[in-house]
Amino acid sequence: MEVQGTIKVLGETKSYGSNGFQKREVVVTTDEQYPQPLMIEFVQDKCALLDSYNVGDSVKIGINLRGREWDSPQGETKYFNSIGGWRIEKVAAGTAPANVPPFEEYEPIENAPDEDDDSLPF
Repeated sequence: MEVQGTIKVLGETKSYGSNGFQKREVVVTTDEQYPQPLMIEFVQDKCALLDSYNVGDSVKIGINLRGREWDSPQGETKYFNSIGGWRIEKVAAGTAPANVPPFEEYEPIENAPDEDDDSLPF
């Protein structure tokens, strides 16, 4: 999967634990009708990929979605998600996200209810 947007926050590389696990976070604001700030984690040797980027750069990032299940001491099962980055490249500002046509190009839904149709149950 890919995310395209503008770098809003570029964190420093941080080390955790005695084995030197490294993580670096970047927040990208997506380029879409309703922009979303997404925090993406780069780990270990992938942290260095962010060294040549700055806040304000337009980028495309290759991502993996990760999920994890955790059972609390109270017996509740909780779920956590994270977005892991593994590739990043600069893009020209204003470039539309790949494979997503502008809003005007979407086809109308066939047999969609008329706006004046009051027969909907809600």
